[in-house]
Amino acid sequence: MNLTTFDISIIVVYFLMMVVIGIIMKNQAKKSKDSYLLGGKKLPWYMLGLSDASDMFDISGTMLLVSMAFLYGFKSVWIPWMWPVFNQVFLMVFLSKWLRRSNATTGAEWLGTRFGFSDKGVRGSHAIVVIFALMLCIGYMAYAFVGVGEFLEIFIPYETIKEVVPFLDFSIDTNPETNPNFAAELDHAKDFTAQFYGVSICLVATFYSIIGGMHGIVLADFIKYMIMIVCSLFVGVIAMQHLAESQVVLTDRMPLGWDSPFFGSELGLNWEDKLAAAASKLESDGYKFFSAIVGMMFFSGVLKSMAGPAPNYDCQKILSTKSPEEASKMSGFISIILLPIRYFMVMGLCTLGILYFNELPLSKTGSDINFESIMPAVINTHLPTGLVGLVLAGFLGAFMSNFSGTLNAGQAYIVNDLYLKYINPSATRSKTINASYLAGTLMVILGVGLGLLIKDVNMIFNIITAGLYGGFVCANVLKWYWWRFNASGYFWGMLVGIIASAIPPALSVLNITDYFDGTRMLYFFPIFIVIQLIGCIAGTYAAPPTERDVLIKFYKDVRPWGFWKPIRDEISKTESIEPNKNIKWNALNVLLGITGQILLTLLPMYVILSNWSAVSIILAGFLTIAVIMRKTWWNRLSDF
Repeated sequence: MNLTTFDISIIVVYFLMMVVIGIIMKNQAKKSKDSYLLGGKKLPWYMLGLSDASDMFDISGTMLLVSMAFLYGFKSVWIPWMWPVFNQVFLMVFLSKWLRRSNATTGAEWLGTRFGFSDKGVRGSHAIVVIFALMLCIGYMAYAFVGVGEFLEIFIPYETIKEVVPFLDFSIDTNPETNPNFAAELDHAKDFTAQFYGVSICLVATFYSIIGGMHGIVLADFIKYMIMIVCSLFVGVIAMQHLAESQVVLTDRMPLGWDSPFFGSELGLNWEDKLAAAASKLESDGYKFFSAIVGMMFFSGVLKSMAGPAPNYDCQKILSTKSPEEASKMSGFISIILLPIRYFMVMGLCTLGILYFNELPLSKTGSDINFESIMPAVINTHLPTGLVGLVLAGFLGAFMSNFSGTLNAGQAYIVNDLYLKYINPSATRSKTINASYLAGTLMVILGVGLGLLIKDVNMIFNIITAGLYGGFVCANVLKWYWWRFNASGYFWGMLVGIIASAIPPALSVLNITDYFDGTRMLYFFPIFIVIQLIGCIAGTYAAPPTERDVLIKFYKDVRPWGFWKPIRDEISKTESIEPNKNIKWNALNVLLGITGQILLTLLPMYVILSNWSAVSIILAGFLTIAVIMRKTWWNRLSDF
């Protein structure tokens, strides 16, 4: 363990600060249900944007991005499209405004504004979205849990766990002749160590998020993000200094084309002569036919983005804003504050990983290198005292931020959409808060339990993006843009979509087959869409249309574009109403926003390599987009 007393002191002070925040914000959170779950809808958009960015700047995701930057170089900027990262652009341009106009508390409650509360199918659609939301929240919590365990195991390995926790002893006979089970015992010790740290850190995150509610989460996220900004700047500058002092040409150590974001029909990175383990990893990831993969990620990403935010912490932050305009500003602010800062750190850690790769204490899975351990290994061995403690505090805060934000969203669904709707509709304020505490505890148990079954960060990443999100798309696209779509169609579309898309990743988790690992799930996405579409249309026409009064109110409040002419004509009989003709402006702003996101991602990567000509071109391109979008987006925020 390379942590000094000073580093440990920084971490301890940070943890104490988080506990104090939970206690201080306890009274603020107890004022009302909205105050606990949504911060009373009084928090400024830039604070909520920082908080949302903080949720996304997590340990698991950053470990994954560093490993991707190492393996795929500048082409790795396209891989987050699987998430898809550009869903924030769709939210910024129009969907955050549409969602916020509902004045709902959760995504499930929003269904009442779209389908009404008396429709027979609403109860089923409400139930299915709550189930999906809780599955997603549990998946995200497991994702965070696995990452933090892998991260901490590098810093405090199994050999020193007895010093940290005296009642746990992992004394292993390392002589293969006297202990033939040495390899199995070693893997068990490492797995247990990672899980022990994951559970321990979850307890701290659980305390301040359950006790402090949304107020506590946003304040803690703000403090953490300020720390991460400082850490990112230091890490990036240190990497640039090491690169300059070593006089190493970084690209000489990497495959040809590693430093270019452009690609052909295939990935085009030949690791065979550089690092056989990397070549093996690329083969297992399945990114060889890169054009097809990126095309499928873009296709699925556009549909996922048009569906609106998934029912998680992102949705809760949008519903917590003061107004629809501030909801759009918050979503736009996230990309600006997150991407350059995060990728400055990602590329800095990747550069140090390349320079000192042979010296790093990387963990292994069997005989394979775990490239996700590059980030913690670099932090543990090549950052100065003090900065190690600050980076650790920031990343542990990042874990708690992601974990607590997801936990808050899960609590909102259990309390608002189950407890208050079906169990105790007339619950007092104190009973509601106590139910929130119990719901949070239940979510932690389920999230950690799933995390104990997951192999690695990349597996849970694929389960969430290609699996769970695959069942979310069709019903949630149609709900915005087609007037005839009803609660029955929503229920059946979601149900068959979730079942169809959950089967393949479930088979992988249970080790029944590995055929659906990596990017292979993407090839099944069109099949999932067809299955969902059949369920949506069949369910829709199996029941009467949604009540006209509900549709009229929804259209007047939200003002979406799409196939709403019959409803608009109905309104026109009694009052004048102007249709939303912003689809062309929205499409233009989405294209500009996605391009701007890519440029913001590439900018810090080229800065780290001191490629100033590329930096100049990227800056010029981004500033041009910013000037255009000021007229096409910012000045038009009040338009529908």
